[in-house]
Amino acid sequence: MLLFDISAFAQTEVVESGQEPAFWLWQFFGRLHPLIVHFPIALIVVAALMELFTFREFNSKIRPGIMILASIGAISAILAAPMGWLLATNEGTSGDLLDLHKWIGIGTAILSLITLFFLSKIRRRPTSSQIKPFRATLFLTAICVSVAGHFGGSLTHGEDFLTEVLPSKANEFEIEKTPINLAAYKAELTPEKEMKLIGEVRMVLAHNCYKCHSGSKIEAELRLDEKEFFFAGGESGQILIPGNPGESEIIRRINLRKNHDDVMPSKGKLLNKQEKELIALWIAKGAPWPDGAAQQSIYRVAKLAPRNPALPAYKAGLDNPIDLWVDSYLQENKLEWKELVDDKTYLRRIYLDITGLIPSPKDLEEFRRDSRPDKRSIWLQDLLSKSDDYATHWLTFWNDVLRNDYTGTGYITKGRYNITDWLYTSLRDNKPYDQFVKELLNPTDKSKGFIEGIRWRGTVNASQRTEMQAAQNVGQVILGLNLKCASCHDSFISDWKLEESYAFANIFADSTLEVSRCEVPTGKFAKTEILWEELGDIDSAATKAEKLRQLADKLVQPANGRMYRTIVNRVWKQLMGRGIVEPVDEMDNEPWSQDLLDWLASDFVENGYDLKDLIYQIASSKIYQSQSIGYESYDAVMADDYKFNGMVRRRMTAEQFSDAVSEIVYPLFPEEEIKYNPFELQKPEHITPSFARASLVANNPFLTALGRPNREIVSTSREAQGSLLQALELTNGERLNTALQKGAAKWKTQLSDPVQITEELYLKALNRKPNEKEMAIAKASLGQNPDAAKIQDLFWAVILLPEFQMVN
Repeated sequence: MLLFDISAFAQTEVVESGQEPAFWLWQFFGRLHPLIVHFPIALIVVAALMELFTFREFNSKIRPGIMILASIGAISAILAAPMGWLLATNEGTSGDLLDLHKWIGIGTAILSLITLFFLSKIRRRPTSSQIKPFRATLFLTAICVSVAGHFGGSLTHGEDFLTEVLPSKANEFEIEKTPINLAAYKAELTPEKEMKLIGEVRMVLAHNCYKCHSGSKIEAELRLDEKEFFFAGGESGQILIPGNPGESEIIRRINLRKNHDDVMPSKGKLLNKQEKELIALWIAKGAPWPDGAAQQSIYRVAKLAPRNPALPAYKAGLDNPIDLWVDSYLQENKLEWKELVDDKTYLRRIYLDITGLIPSPKDLEEFRRDSRPDKRSIWLQDLLSKSDDYATHWLTFWNDVLRNDYTGTGYITKGRYNITDWLYTSLRDNKPYDQFVKELLNPTDKSKGFIEGIRWRGTVNASQRTEMQAAQNVGQVILGLNLKCASCHDSFISDWKLEESYAFANIFADSTLEVSRCEVPTGKFAKTEILWEELGDIDSAATKAEKLRQLADKLVQPANGRMYRTIVNRVWKQLMGRGIVEPVDEMDNEPWSQDLLDWLASDFVENGYDLKDLIYQIASSKIYQSQSIGYESYDAVMADDYKFNGMVRRRMTAEQFSDAVSEIVYPLFPEEEIKYNPFELQKPEHITPSFARASLVANNPFLTALGRPNREIVSTSREAQGSLLQALELTNGERLNTALQKGAAKWKTQLSDPVQITEELYLKALNRKPNEKEMAIAKASLGQNPDAAKIQDLFWAVILLPEFQMVN
């Protein structure tokens, strides 16, 4: 919607382009069109509605009013047509949408003339032969003027002006947009990176600009959907100078404040910071844009078939096959192994990764006293056997991935289904992953929320209809594939075609889908196919239930190496802080170790699709037990030239932080906030946790501030960077402040000695005793007889420490 200010530039730019400036009077009359056009819309429609009340008695007492309204409305509709033509001619607006509005407007004017003709007839001596055609033309004129008005509003405000405020449209931008990895493009561009950069730029333009500047509508003579038009610019001249973003008009305008006369987009949301930086970077790189579409693909495509590479030669001390692959990678890249972490760090790490909790001082003491040489593997296995704690923690990850939550719009309208019981039970029982996926794709009543739970959105648009959303979500979650771009048109960032997306979406449909390209129906109907023909055929004539059963059987077969690479990559990222492939939803990207990824996937299949076994395999490796690495920015972690050298240091999740505070200080969530309580299903001797785990409560402002997504869309990665909202919530938030106040009061009744209070807090929160300096500061702050307020201040000081909040 990069709409240039016509009133400011109309005169000067026409002269600069070599055209004669339009005569001011014609421009003036043209601009009266929006004013005049409201008369026929209102008056003719009201006249038609009033006419309905005269069907029994034509000469009703409201007849004079109908005659007046219809006459004025018809005359103004006739006047509006030439004024609209003057407006379009003199203001540089064109496009398919304008053409449609113009012809319907002309039709309305003709119908208005006919209506005036019959009005003159019935005004003298109405007969039955005159009344019927009068009414017919009046009603038809009312319909046409309404339709013309709708398209006129679409021209002025955008094609989705009416629908964008509906609940089903609330998250359309969120559905469509994907994170932009700017770091990948800052170095020298390879041909593949250049194509990805162009694709991302075009997606930003499609989401924000095509409403007003594409083939369907061309404001200010500016069209941005094809290279030829983009580089030519609009009525104000060129909008970009390749290689010079600072002098490019488009950069100036997208960076203006909202409501500025020149800001672009002029309607709707402004571009976000990443989108602005992306366009500036693209221009700085010379604004590359390939000529024509017929060229050999340069996109990397990961192989579908599984691969089980032979393990490197055994090395002493590297008993886990993962470490053999890592050692081979480190040698190849001339990198050194990091030192192993101490017992305290390892125990804290596996507790947080397996159960989401911090080990107690008692647990740490027992672990330190354990003299068995393989104690780390034994304790890891023991934690994995704590099935309820494991399920409660990993429920967070799968809730994000599968859009499962406890409350929200869809649950109120009964268009969304909760799968928590099925999901929790599947995790607790360590259901094999192939069966897990089968039950998601060919669901029971308890697991149907992933497929059926998108229906509450309704059909937002053709590319977001419910069947297409199902295809997108299955592609993203199960296959690490981005089909969002290819759901509207052929993808800008891969070789996937629109017809292939529709063929996959047909599997989730009750009937065959008609293909729409950029929201315009093509009249073609899609086939019914899996994205890879090697996986087998789907019977297009089968019922939806049968198609889903066939899909489930064919996707989980061992021949689908992509599916198993996707899940092992996701689990690797959860434990190591970064995937072998990044982003984890784009599995065609280059892994830092193809051999390790392939071996992990093959081993996962050979060991019965056992998720706990996969976690054990990774968490018992030497590389997992090595020192973590901190990075200055998340961009460095996601960069294409990233070199793996160990676990990426990461922050606790919202749930881990909440559970830690609840366990150490005071529960953040009262029992009544629990939305799903799996412990009610357990045997009587099972001990319910002393506090509500954050994964079992509905989302709230506190958890949202700390990074928990709303789960109305698939979320496979959480924001890694801290934010101002988090800082405010952790320092001034009411929920945390209340919990710390109550916790301080409780601690005050149990401990009075400042040394005891400090040591107890450090042992529980940081798994160590305070050093001399920390103890001195704490004693000075608490005083001899600390009150609750001073204890609370100590709580604040400790839980805000990076040492507490980081998984090291």
